[in-house]
Amino acid sequence: MSSLAVVILNYNRADLLADCLASIAAAPTRCGLSVWVVDNASTDGSAAVVRSQFPWVHLIESPINGGFSAGNNLALRRILALPNPPDYILLLNNDTIVPAGALDGLVDYLDQHPAVGAVGPKLLLPDGSLDLACRRSFPTPAIAFYRLFGLARLFPRSRRFAAYNMTYLDPDVETEVDSVVGACMMVRTAVVREVGLLDESFFMYGEDLDWAYRIKQYGWKIVYYPGVIVYHYKRAASSRRPIPSIRAFYDAMRLFHRKHYAATTPALLNGLIELGITVKELWALGRNLLLPSNARRAN
Repeated sequence: MSSLAVVILNYNRADLLADCLASIAAAPTRCGLSVWVVDNASTDGSAAVVRSQFPWVHLIESPINGGFSAGNNLALRRILALPNPPDYILLLNNDTIVPAGALDGLVDYLDQHPAVGAVGPKLLLPDGSLDLACRRSFPTPAIAFYRLFGLARLFPRSRRFAAYNMTYLDPDVETEVDSVVGACMMVRTAVVREVGLLDESFFMYGEDLDWAYRIKQYGWKIVYYPGVIVYHYKRAASSRRPIPSIRAFYDAMRLFHRKHYAATTPALLNGLIELGITVKELWALGRNLLLPSNARRAN
Protein backbone atom coordinates (compact mmCIF):
# COMPACT_ATOMS: atom_id res chain seq x y z
CA MET A 1 0.00 0.00 0.00
CA SER A 2 1.47 3.36 -1.05
CA SER A 3 1.80 6.20 1.44
CA LEU A 4 1.15 9.92 1.06
CA ALA A 5 1.98 13.09 2.95
CA VAL A 6 -0.25 16.11 2.28
CA VAL A 7 1.38 19.49 2.93
CA ILE A 8 -0.88 22.53 3.38
CA LEU A 9 0.51 26.02 3.81
CA ASN A 10 -1.66 28.52 5.67
CA TYR A 11 -1.57 32.22 6.34
CA ASN A 12 -4.45 33.92 8.17
CA ARG A 13 -7.22 31.79 6.69
CA ALA A 14 -8.41 29.59 9.53
CA ASP A 15 -11.83 29.36 7.86
CA LEU A 16 -10.51 28.00 4.56
CA LEU A 17 -8.02 25.74 6.29
CA ALA A 18 -10.71 24.18 8.47
CA ASP A 19 -12.88 23.46 5.43
CA CYS A 20 -9.94 21.93 3.56
CA LEU A 21 -8.95 19.69 6.46
CA ALA A 22 -12.57 18.68 7.06
CA SER A 23 -12.84 17.59 3.41
CA ILE A 24 -9.75 15.41 3.80
CA ALA A 25 -11.07 13.92 7.05
CA ALA A 26 -14.42 13.14 5.39
CA ALA A 27 -12.82 11.29 2.48
CA PRO A 28 -11.53 7.84 3.50
CA THR A 29 -8.39 6.78 1.68
CA ARG A 30 -6.71 3.44 1.07
CA CYS A 31 -3.20 4.87 1.25
CA GLY A 32 -1.18 5.49 4.38
CA LEU A 33 -1.97 9.18 4.92
CA SER A 34 -0.36 11.92 6.98
CA VAL A 35 -1.32 15.59 6.83
CA TRP A 36 1.08 18.42 7.57
CA VAL A 37 0.02 22.03 8.08
CA VAL A 38 2.59 24.82 8.05
CA ASP A 39 1.21 28.01 9.55
CA ASN A 40 3.13 31.06 8.36
CA ALA A 41 2.85 33.21 11.51
CA SER A 42 -0.91 33.72 11.24
CA THR A 43 -2.57 36.15 13.64
CA ASP A 44 -6.13 34.85 13.25
CA GLY A 45 -5.84 31.79 15.50
CA SER A 46 -5.27 29.34 12.66
CA ALA A 47 -2.82 27.21 14.65
CA ALA A 48 -5.23 26.98 17.57
CA VAL A 49 -7.98 25.80 15.21
CA VAL A 50 -5.74 23.02 13.93
CA ARG A 51 -4.74 21.93 17.42
CA SER A 52 -8.30 21.88 18.75
CA GLN A 53 -10.27 20.58 15.76
CA PHE A 54 -7.72 18.47 13.89
CA PRO A 55 -5.33 16.97 16.46
CA TRP A 56 -4.25 14.28 13.98
CA VAL A 57 -2.54 16.90 11.82
CA HIS A 58 1.22 17.49 12.08
CA LEU A 59 1.34 21.23 12.81
CA ILE A 60 4.44 23.33 12.13
CA GLU A 61 4.24 26.92 13.37
CA SER A 62 6.64 29.21 11.56
CA PRO A 63 7.64 32.35 13.51
CA ILE A 64 7.66 34.34 10.25
CA ASN A 65 5.74 34.48 6.99
CA GLY A 66 8.55 33.35 4.73
CA GLY A 67 6.34 32.80 1.70
CA PHE A 68 5.09 29.76 -0.17
CA SER A 69 8.39 28.04 -0.95
CA ALA A 70 10.00 28.58 2.45
CA GLY A 71 6.85 27.53 4.28
CA ASN A 72 6.35 24.33 2.32
CA ASN A 73 10.04 23.51 2.64
CA LEU A 74 9.70 23.45 6.43
CA ALA A 75 7.41 20.44 6.07
CA LEU A 76 9.29 18.88 3.15
CA ARG A 77 12.53 18.77 5.16
CA ARG A 78 10.82 17.02 8.06
CA ILE A 79 9.09 14.54 5.78
CA LEU A 80 12.31 13.66 3.95
CA ALA A 81 14.05 13.14 7.30
CA LEU A 82 11.49 10.57 8.52
CA PRO A 83 12.80 7.02 9.09
CA ASN A 84 10.13 5.77 6.68
CA PRO A 85 9.14 8.66 4.44
CA PRO A 86 5.98 8.41 2.33
CA ASP A 87 6.05 7.39 -1.31
CA TYR A 88 4.40 10.60 -2.45
CA ILE A 89 4.00 14.20 -1.30
CA LEU A 90 1.05 16.40 -2.22
CA LEU A 91 1.31 20.19 -2.08
CA LEU A 92 -2.22 21.42 -1.43
CA ASN A 93 -3.58 24.94 -1.02
CA ASN A 94 -5.68 25.78 2.00
CA ASP A 95 -8.37 27.12 -0.34
CA THR A 96 -9.16 23.71 -1.83
CA ILE A 97 -11.81 21.09 -1.16
CA VAL A 98 -10.80 17.47 -1.71
CA PRO A 99 -13.64 15.15 -2.75
CA ALA A 100 -13.80 11.50 -1.75
CA GLY A 101 -11.48 9.38 -3.87
CA ALA A 102 -9.32 12.26 -5.10
CA LEU A 103 -6.22 11.40 -3.07
CA ASP A 104 -6.45 7.71 -3.95
CA GLY A 105 -6.95 8.61 -7.60
CA LEU A 106 -3.72 10.61 -7.77
CA VAL A 107 -1.79 7.98 -5.82
CA ASP A 108 -3.10 5.24 -8.10
CA TYR A 109 -2.04 7.24 -11.14
CA LEU A 110 1.56 7.52 -9.96
CA ASP A 111 1.57 3.87 -8.89
CA GLN A 112 0.57 2.90 -12.43
CA HIS A 113 2.86 5.32 -14.32
CA PRO A 114 6.43 4.97 -13.06
CA ALA A 115 7.84 7.45 -15.60
CA VAL A 116 5.64 10.26 -14.24
CA GLY A 117 7.31 12.35 -11.58
CA ALA A 118 4.41 14.67 -10.78
CA VAL A 119 0.68 14.74 -11.45
CA GLY A 120 -2.07 17.27 -10.98
CA PRO A 121 -5.88 16.95 -11.12
CA LYS A 122 -8.54 18.92 -12.92
CA LEU A 123 -9.06 21.98 -10.70
CA LEU A 124 -12.48 23.59 -10.80
CA LEU A 125 -13.26 27.11 -9.63
CA PRO A 126 -16.39 27.93 -7.60
CA ASP A 127 -18.35 28.73 -10.77
CA GLY A 128 -17.49 25.32 -12.24
CA SER A 129 -14.98 26.63 -14.76
CA LEU A 130 -11.48 25.26 -15.16
CA ASP A 131 -8.64 26.81 -13.18
CA LEU A 132 -6.41 27.47 -16.18
CA ALA A 133 -3.25 27.20 -14.09
CA CYS A 134 -3.75 23.46 -13.57
CA ARG A 135 -2.10 22.66 -16.91
CA ARG A 136 0.56 24.92 -18.38
CA SER A 137 3.49 25.19 -20.71
CA PHE A 138 6.67 26.84 -19.53
CA PRO A 139 6.74 30.60 -20.27
CA THR A 140 9.54 30.43 -22.81
CA PRO A 141 10.47 33.81 -24.32
CA ALA A 142 8.05 33.27 -27.23
CA ILE A 143 5.19 32.00 -25.04
CA ALA A 144 5.75 34.81 -22.52
CA PHE A 145 5.70 37.36 -25.36
CA TYR A 146 2.39 36.02 -26.70
CA ARG A 147 0.84 36.12 -23.25
CA LEU A 148 2.17 39.51 -22.15
CA PHE A 149 1.12 41.24 -25.36
CA GLY A 150 -2.41 39.80 -25.45
CA LEU A 151 -2.15 37.27 -28.27
CA ALA A 152 -3.09 34.36 -26.00
CA ARG A 153 -6.30 36.13 -25.04
CA LEU A 154 -7.11 37.04 -28.65
CA PHE A 155 -6.51 33.53 -29.97
CA PRO A 156 -7.44 31.08 -27.18
CA ARG A 157 -7.76 28.15 -29.63
CA SER A 158 -4.33 28.63 -31.16
CA ARG A 159 -1.70 26.03 -30.26
CA ARG A 160 0.94 28.66 -30.84
CA PHE A 161 -0.45 31.76 -29.16
CA ALA A 162 -2.41 30.04 -26.36
CA ALA A 163 0.32 27.58 -25.42
CA TYR A 164 0.79 28.84 -21.85
CA ASN A 165 -2.63 27.87 -20.48
CA MET A 166 -3.27 25.31 -23.24
CA THR A 167 -6.79 26.61 -23.77
CA TYR A 168 -6.89 24.89 -27.17
CA LEU A 169 -7.12 21.49 -25.44
CA ASP A 170 -10.21 19.69 -24.14
CA PRO A 171 -10.05 19.98 -20.32
CA ASP A 172 -11.24 16.37 -20.00
CA VAL A 173 -8.28 14.91 -21.89
CA GLU A 174 -5.30 13.55 -19.97
CA THR A 175 -2.21 15.39 -21.18
CA GLU A 176 1.52 15.43 -20.58
CA VAL A 177 2.32 19.04 -19.72
CA ASP A 178 5.24 21.19 -18.66
CA SER A 179 3.69 22.04 -15.30
CA VAL A 180 0.69 21.56 -13.08
CA VAL A 181 -0.08 24.01 -10.29
CA GLY A 182 1.27 24.04 -6.73
CA ALA A 183 -2.29 24.40 -5.42
CA CYS A 184 -2.60 20.64 -5.92
CA MET A 185 0.56 18.95 -7.12
CA MET A 186 1.52 15.38 -6.20
CA VAL A 187 5.22 14.51 -6.52
CA ARG A 188 7.17 11.34 -5.91
CA THR A 189 9.26 11.64 -2.77
CA ALA A 190 12.18 10.17 -4.72
CA VAL A 191 11.83 13.04 -7.20
CA VAL A 192 11.94 15.62 -4.40
CA ARG A 193 15.18 14.06 -3.18
CA GLU A 194 16.56 14.12 -6.71
CA VAL A 195 15.69 17.66 -7.78
CA GLY A 196 15.74 19.40 -4.39
CA LEU A 197 13.28 21.56 -2.49
CA LEU A 198 11.30 24.55 -3.72
CA ASP A 199 13.41 27.58 -4.61
CA GLU A 200 12.95 30.08 -1.79
CA SER A 201 13.85 32.97 -4.10
CA PHE A 202 10.18 32.76 -5.14
CA PHE A 203 8.10 34.27 -2.33
CA MET A 204 4.69 33.52 -3.84
CA TYR A 205 3.85 32.36 -7.39
CA GLY A 206 6.27 30.82 -9.86
CA GLU A 207 7.81 28.28 -7.50
CA ASP A 208 5.68 25.48 -8.92
CA LEU A 209 6.79 26.31 -12.47
CA ASP A 210 10.39 26.35 -11.34
CA TRP A 211 10.01 23.01 -9.55
CA ALA A 212 8.36 21.50 -12.63
CA TYR A 213 11.15 22.85 -14.84
CA ARG A 214 13.74 21.10 -12.69
CA ILE A 215 11.67 17.89 -12.54
CA LYS A 216 11.54 17.83 -16.35
CA GLN A 217 15.29 18.51 -16.54
CA TYR A 218 15.84 15.25 -14.67
CA GLY A 219 13.85 13.36 -17.28
CA TRP A 220 10.55 12.91 -15.44
CA LYS A 221 7.15 13.40 -17.04
CA ILE A 222 4.48 15.69 -15.61
CA VAL A 223 0.83 14.92 -16.30
CA TYR A 224 -2.49 16.73 -16.06
CA TYR A 225 -4.98 14.05 -15.02
CA PRO A 226 -8.66 15.09 -15.29
CA GLY A 227 -9.80 11.71 -13.97
CA VAL A 228 -9.50 13.37 -10.55
CA ILE A 229 -11.27 16.63 -9.69
CA VAL A 230 -10.39 19.00 -6.83
CA TYR A 231 -12.18 22.28 -6.10
CA HIS A 232 -10.17 25.49 -5.79
CA TYR A 233 -11.38 28.78 -4.32
CA LYS A 234 -8.61 30.57 -6.16
CA ARG A 235 -7.02 33.72 -4.75
CA ALA A 236 -9.14 33.48 -1.62
CA ALA A 237 -6.08 33.93 0.58
CA SER A 238 -4.08 36.41 -1.49
CA SER A 239 -7.11 38.63 -2.18
CA ARG A 240 -6.88 40.05 1.33
CA ARG A 241 -3.48 41.59 0.45
CA PRO A 242 -3.93 42.46 -3.26
CA ILE A 243 -1.07 44.95 -3.76
CA PRO A 244 1.67 42.69 -2.30
CA SER A 245 0.18 39.75 -4.21
CA ILE A 246 0.30 41.63 -7.52
CA ARG A 247 3.91 42.58 -6.93
CA ALA A 248 4.84 39.05 -5.92
CA PHE A 249 3.17 37.66 -9.06
CA TYR A 250 5.13 39.86 -11.46
CA ASP A 251 8.34 39.52 -9.48
CA ALA A 252 7.98 35.76 -9.94
CA MET A 253 7.57 36.21 -13.69
CA ARG A 254 10.78 38.23 -13.84
CA LEU A 255 12.66 35.75 -11.66
CA PHE A 256 11.61 32.71 -13.68
CA HIS A 257 12.59 34.32 -16.97
CA ARG A 258 15.92 35.56 -15.65
CA LYS A 259 16.75 32.21 -14.05
CA HIS A 260 15.91 29.92 -16.96
CA TYR A 261 15.82 31.90 -20.22
CA ALA A 262 17.48 35.32 -20.12
CA ALA A 263 21.02 34.03 -20.73
CA THR A 264 20.01 32.38 -24.01
CA THR A 265 17.52 35.00 -25.21
CA PRO A 266 18.43 37.89 -27.56
CA ALA A 267 18.81 41.17 -25.69
CA LEU A 268 15.99 42.87 -27.63
CA LEU A 269 13.51 40.12 -26.76
CA ASN A 270 14.67 40.15 -23.15
CA GLY A 271 13.98 43.87 -23.08
CA LEU A 272 10.52 43.45 -24.58
CA ILE A 273 9.64 40.73 -22.06
CA GLU A 274 10.84 42.82 -19.12
CA LEU A 275 8.91 45.80 -20.50
CA GLY A 276 5.80 43.69 -20.95
CA ILE A 277 5.99 42.40 -17.37
CA THR A 278 6.39 45.94 -16.02
CA VAL A 279 3.52 47.34 -18.09
CA LYS A 280 1.23 44.48 -17.04
CA GLU A 281 2.20 44.99 -13.40
CA LEU A 282 1.49 48.72 -13.50
CA TRP A 283 -1.82 48.07 -15.26
CA ALA A 284 -2.82 45.48 -12.65
CA LEU A 285 -1.86 47.79 -9.78
CA GLY A 286 -3.73 50.72 -11.27
CA ARG A 287 -6.83 48.68 -12.06
CA ASN A 288 -6.83 47.24 -8.55
CA LEU A 289 -6.71 50.69 -6.99
CA LEU A 290 -9.68 51.83 -9.08
CA LEU A 291 -11.89 48.87 -8.16
CA PRO A 292 -14.26 49.00 -5.18
CA SER A 293 -12.58 47.49 -2.13
CA ASN A 294 -14.89 44.45 -2.15
CA ALA A 295 -14.05 43.69 -5.77
CA ARG A 296 -10.26 43.90 -5.60
CA ARG A 297 -8.18 40.85 -6.24
CA ALA A 298 -4.58 39.88 -6.69
CA ASN A 299 -4.41 39.60 -10.46
